[in-house]
Amino acid sequence: MTDNEQKIIFEKWLGQHKGLIFKILRAYAFTGMDQDDLFQEIIIQVWHSIPSFRQESAVTTWIYRVALNTAIKWTRKEKKFSQPETQEVVQQLLQENKVQIDERLSWLYEEIHKLDEIDRSITLLLLDGFSYKEMASMLGITESNVGVKINRIKKQLIAKSKKYDYHGI
Repeated sequence: MTDNEQKIIFEKWLGQHKGLIFKILRAYAFTGMDQDDLFQEIIIQVWHSIPSFRQESAVTTWIYRVALNTAIKWTRKEKKFSQPETQEVVQQLLQENKVQIDERLSWLYEEIHKLDEIDRSITLLLLDGFSYKEMASMLGITESNVGVKINRIKKQLIAKSKKYDYHGI
């Protein structure tokens, strides 16, 4: 593969799948600087993964796998866990209240961020409509384990949402 071919593929993939990368960024990094750092890491890994892509899975699945693995490694390496309250304050200061923040979405991402790495990944994949089989393949666990984890995550989020009725959930 030539550098030019790799560049064309990279630009196409980034254009088509940047939304899923931003979802992963929001779940694994809260501050703008952390999101920038993680975005760069993910993009570098996607670039380096292009020559090894054998088209045995969908491009979306491949990018999810690369992005999630990179985010998990980055989280372990950086060990940066922002407080949700800090995130909200920073967001409000940066946006200067120009855009109304959806409290439900902020709450959901705060709760997703609190999950362990595998549960966080499963939640993001579930929100994007991946099948249990696809999730199991990406994460290296069984389909039945995916199902059990999803049920536990749903119960956990439902219980937490009942405690936080001021979020409108």
